[in-house]
Amino acid sequence: MKNDIHDLGLVLDSRVRLIVIESWDELRVLETLTGLAVRRGLSLYVWSITEGVRRLGFGGEPQGEDGNAPETALRLVKHDPQPNLYVFCDIHPFLDEPRVVRLLKEIAMGATPTLVLVSHALKLPAELQRLAARFSLALPSEEELLVIVREEAARWSERNRGARVRTDNRTLQQVVKNLRGMSHAEARSLARNLICDDGAITQEDLPELNRGKFQLLDLDGVLSFERETARFAEVGGLRHFRRWLGERQSAFLAGAAADMPRGVMLVGVQGGGKSLAAKAVAGLWGLPLLRLDFACLYNKYFGETERNLREALRLAEQMAPCVLWMDEIEKGLATGEMDGGVSQRVLGTLLTWMAERAAPVFMVATANAIDRLPPELLRKGRFDELFFVDLPDSETRADIFRIHLTRRELAEADFDLNVLADASAGFSGAEIEQVVVSAVYAAQARQRAVDLPLLVESIQATSPLSVVMAEDLAALRAWADGRAVQAD
Repeated sequence: MKNDIHDLGLVLDSRVRLIVIESWDELRVLETLTGLAVRRGLSLYVWSITEGVRRLGFGGEPQGEDGNAPETALRLVKHDPQPNLYVFCDIHPFLDEPRVVRLLKEIAMGATPTLVLVSHALKLPAELQRLAARFSLALPSEEELLVIVREEAARWSERNRGARVRTDNRTLQQVVKNLRGMSHAEARSLARNLICDDGAITQEDLPELNRGKFQLLDLDGVLSFERETARFAEVGGLRHFRRWLGERQSAFLAGAAADMPRGVMLVGVQGGGKSLAAKAVAGLWGLPLLRLDFACLYNKYFGETERNLREALRLAEQMAPCVLWMDEIEKGLATGEMDGGVSQRVLGTLLTWMAERAAPVFMVATANAIDRLPPELLRKGRFDELFFVDLPDSETRADIFRIHLTRRELAEADFDLNVLADASAGFSGAEIEQVVVSAVYAAQARQRAVDLPLLVESIQATSPLSVVMAEDLAALRAWADGRAVQAD
């Protein structure tokens, strides 16, 4: 808070008489302004539509009539000859009234006093924009966030007869990192919710913390929060990709901007496990996973699509550290001249963000049709690495069968996984899952247990994409040879 008071004092010294502060944490704004008024020996008055003008801090009563109506209160401010400090909370609904706008302009052009407008969002009319200074309260540092979590833990202990909150240092550090981007009040509320139900902060609490942060930031729409992130134990194969991520995990979580990993592109056949791998990145690193839906980006009005993308990327930075998953990115960035240049403008916006972002947002893009992607996106340096996800080999297919049999409470010891792997040559991971699902349905219909012959029968009844689209697969493999790193 000391830095905020100092910086606000510099704004006052610049003789700007209209200051705008956008914040959800009104109480902290008022505390900061009170501290500034005390330090400068100023009288501080606060207006709201419910209370009218009331005095805070030190100083005499304002001259004239105070009222709840914003026009009446602004006239009081305008005619105050003293260098007092006025704070108007939530005046934004009245900024389309000509008299209110004119009074604000006259105050801004006057010598005294100073008026601060505070709201969660404030869009000034054009005639006021160049007369006002915008100020943002500093967000809490990691040290301050750790203090907030510990204070909430201490309060819980006091209410529960000295019982200690159970946690470990690794989880505590992850909680602190995931609270970044929140205000003091928001961080305190999230920390309190983590602790209050069971008096513990565990790894199982992290998804709930991330979901709560997502809701506070109001990211619904173009961005969606993926609550269920996968573990790599649920992903067959991808050995090289797992090792690559493991080598870079600490560098990303440390947040060193110069060497921070920035993202990967996963290219491969449909159903090969790219989407599951994207989810597993977030699960492995213990980070929230956001999914960018390109279908929601596009708008018929000129410039709106690019604005939607910029807003989505800005909000992703507010959720940082996080993983941003762009699924089937070719559908949003496919080259073409039939869309009035929208795709090119979207591409330009995305490339600029990829090059300039400093926030720890790890981008995972997945693509099926690599030939539809613009070459600018694929050049070296856009992504840390380009991985090719091929069809699983025999060992990986056996592992995938084991995963899906276990998930459906079928004992893997009752099945010869090597026979299943050999019989399913050319199958993708998604097709193997559907083989198991089909066998389960068939067993229920025939009132028998799922066994090896039934699974083999289901395999033989399936025509995999490697057969149906053999030419496309061959072309994709030829493209990836020498251009991409094998994920498995």
